Amino acid sequence: MQFEHTQRIAAAPARIFARYADVASWRDWDADLKASSLDGAFVSGATGVVEPKSGPKSTVRFVDVKLDQGFAVECRLPLCTMRFEYELHPTGGGTLATHRVVFKGALGWFFGRVIGSGMRKDLPKSMQRLEQVVLQSA
Repeated sequence: MQFEHTQRIAAAPARIFARYADVASWRDWDADLKASSLDGAFVSGATGVVEPKSGPKSTVRFVDVKLDQGFAVECRLPLCTMRFEYELHPTGGGTLATHRVVFKGALGWFFGRVIGSGMRKDLPKSMQRLEQVVLQSA
């Protein structure tokens, strides 16, 4: 199961990527997060912790980190991997940003329904907040 949202942001990919790399400030644009942290540098293979407002802390692993292009972060659940993918594509005068959530594994369908329903609803709002944060930091 997966869902995504794409939004045009009037900023260069590097400015948006800088907000992604500042993991401790994700709660500024992701209203579902209470806290987030990164152990070390923002690179593939790094680990961190996310604490949603309505759930337990989870250890996450950063994968596919590509400077100014995007990254993914994965979290293990029982018989499921929850993967958040962030993609940046430059366009004339801005960037198309896509945020995707993917649930894989034997219980992916279950977690997709239970956890994913709220995420799907809040994803456009989080992307609008990301745009506001990026544009305010100019």
